[in-house]
Amino acid sequence: MKIRRRSFLAGAAAGAVSLGFGNASRVAAQGRTELDVAAGQMITPVADRAIQRGLEWLAGRHNDDGSFASGSYGRNVGVCALAGLAFMSEGSTPGRGRYGANVSRIVDYLLEHTQETGYVHASGAASHGPMYGHGFATMFLAEVYGMTPRSDIREKLAKAVQLIVNTQNAEGGWRYQPQRMDADLSVTVCEIMALRAARNAGINVPVGVVERTIDYVKRCQNPDGGFMYMTTGGASAFPRSAAGIVALYSAGVYEGREIDQGLEYLMQHLPRGDNFGRESHYFYGHYYGVQAMWHAGGDYWRQWYPAIRDALLARQRDDGSWLDQISPEYGTAMASIILQMPNNYLPIFQP
Repeated sequence: MKIRRRSFLAGAAAGAVSLGFGNASRVAAQGRTELDVAAGQMITPVADRAIQRGLEWLAGRHNDDGSFASGSYGRNVGVCALAGLAFMSEGSTPGRGRYGANVSRIVDYLLEHTQETGYVHASGAASHGPMYGHGFATMFLAEVYGMTPRSDIREKLAKAVQLIVNTQNAEGGWRYQPQRMDADLSVTVCEIMALRAARNAGINVPVGVVERTIDYVKRCQNPDGGFMYMTTGGASAFPRSAAGIVALYSAGVYEGREIDQGLEYLMQHLPRGDNFGRESHYFYGHYYGVQAMWHAGGDYWRQWYPAIRDALLARQRDDGSWLDQISPEYGTAMASIILQMPNNYLPIFQP
């Protein structure tokens, strides 16, 4: 089934583009395509229970101030945002649903840590690179704003978006710090997804920023279809290649040689249970890998999702969590998002 999609750039001068905002009940009320129904059936009863155990564990680790329990990474705005996306992927929205209170606390935490410049960052929190956290946090706030059009969210979201726009470097990408210096693909995908989510919610994003991002991402692709980390060169690897494909999808590029070759490269890395913990950046890579295959649909999706589903189910801990070197909250949030992809509740993940 070929899905018709609206480009990121379509109607850019005409104002906001609505791509199915609302909570889970609204999405359900609109009806699902045959592909949606088939995809939803991939969440087996065993997988559904694993998801609920993971979300329950996350909720149990949630502090009253919106942060999480694991040391300095528990205060990382990116980890908090990903946990919020995991709760929202279940169908909860701010103040509504089983995890509505958790979503609301995360919103408040991120707004509290949005600086006057728009930079979303909690001082003292551990971070591999603060622009990762800024990108995830901005995307989360954009998803929330699409469901709850609060003026305080819009004000800070617009500033967060402007910071991304202002820090795009000359190549068209972003790096660890909010500065116009070098760029890498793994940070760039976080920022273009945040911009896409914000654009969907009616926040202005300059067309030129998107066009420069597309050019940058394409220049990161190797002849084998995979993607290098930076344009200075380097071998392809699964995590950044999955990120590269999703970056193109997020920027409105849904077909073409880059997409076809990238998907074929990713299929060489079909998830297997014995790869868990042996692949670098496992959850980061598969977070983007499952999105790439969800957008691609067809046989790509039918082969990929059961493989990553079963790999994750085999590695869930008895308490419901998944371990990761960053923090168990990060691993559990990522695993929960991946497993819930067929729910199709969040606009940023929708084909």
